[in-house]
Amino acid sequence: MDSSSFVPQSVHCFAYFSHRTMIHNFKKEGKIVPSEITVKLLQQAMQQSDNKRFIIDGFPRNEENRAAFENIVGLESFYVNSKFYNLLLVKIKPEFVLFFDCPEVELTRRILNRNQGRVDDNIETIGKRLKVYFESTLPVINYYNSKGKVQKIDAQRSVDEVFEDVKSVFAKFKPVARVDSTK
Repeated sequence: MDSSSFVPQSVHCFAYFSHRTMIHNFKKEGKIVPSEITVKLLQQAMQQSDNKRFIIDGFPRNEENRAAFENIVGLESFYVNSKFYNLLLVKIKPEFVLFFDCPEVELTRRILNRNQGRVDDNIETIGKRLKVYFESTLPVINYYNSKGKVQKIDAQRSVDEVFEDVKSVFAKFKPVARVDSTK
């Protein structure tokens, strides 16, 4: 796989640290972090990057997230006749959405066995997270599925088998090489 095509971006910036306690509390309760915070963090990370394509893991988690993210408006500055102008532009639409389909029982087993010491890795919080998933996240998956954007992966198989499927999806969406017409 050509790793230069899709570069994951970590959102480790000052804004994250200023909201760290609140984000931690939302995760502990199995709740979704408010869209304005998550979208702001994503937008900052994307603006600070030289990349034009991103992998965003676990987002959007609900319809509010989806709408807020797709309606991010960027600020482009430019000069015309020595006057400074700001132009609002950019609507973000994903090329595809990876959906890792896995039964609830298997998800719970894997989360409880991952031993990462996360505050949300307990049976009570997992139950809350699954409830939120079925009420809030699954409708977003269905929305993108209706737009033909969902690439479904059978995630109850081995890591190697899942990874092969993921590589196949990314291979379908490789950027087309640009041809320089001036030569």
